[in-house]
Amino acid sequence: MKKPLGVQLYSVRQYAAKDFVATLKRISEIGFKYVEPAGFFNIRPSEFLKVCGDFGLKVCSSHSPWARNPESLGLEMDTADALGLKTMVCGWGPDDFKDLDAIKRTAETTSKIQEVLERNGYTLFQHNHYWEFERIDGRVKYEIFKELCPKVKYEIDCFWSTNKGAEDPVEMLKPFVKDTILLHMKDGVCKQSAANAGMKNGLLDMKIDLLPLGSGDLPIARLVETATEAKAVIVELDYCDSMEMYAALQKSYDYMVSNGIAE
Repeated sequence: MKKPLGVQLYSVRQYAAKDFVATLKRISEIGFKYVEPAGFFNIRPSEFLKVCGDFGLKVCSSHSPWARNPESLGLEMDTADALGLKTMVCGWGPDDFKDLDAIKRTAETTSKIQEVLERNGYTLFQHNHYWEFERIDGRVKYEIFKELCPKVKYEIDCFWSTNKGAEDPVEMLKPFVKDTILLHMKDGVCKQSAANAGMKNGLLDMKIDLLPLGSGDLPIARLVETATEAKAVIVELDYCDSMEMYAALQKSYDYMVSNGIAE
């Protein structure tokens, strides 16, 4: 079954910083019907929602707000309400998964956040990078975390789940299938040379070529087919050195739609 296709607006942050409304218009012209914001660039969330509606865009989820502190979630819940959402995202850095003790601490904090949000009618989902799919004594760190946080849902970033090419993304997805409500999809070629990563345009440089969907190694159709509970596929390109970002998003959209993978 084809899934709705959205775009993570972090992909177009450089355009949005100059003219967010024009950026949303361009996203709609590419053909996307769903967006996932990551910041509002001095537009109120309620106004952002209205502008999206004007361009025929729906907000499928958001990376703003970002749940971090279980003692202070009121403003985050208000923002989610302004966007018409009953979901909220969290995510953690590499130090939060560096060893078993760190994973236990992170799981405890995440469970507290989940409990608060559940009491208020929200579903918490978590977004990953590559470090959650590293291994400790042969076990995937994220699977250990999942056992400690059984009520948390997931937005699996399928490209990062390869842990820089060390893992099969379909196999990494399988343990999370029933709890995966969204997929993040980027593509590329993993060079597995990130051990000495520096900074690239303010981002951690993975030394990995990120490419438009369908241009790299990721088995995208198999991943979407496997993710039976995911409500949408969200395209996110942190960067794309091979072409201009709007062109990369258009190529990604065309690939997903023409191959019958997404609506």
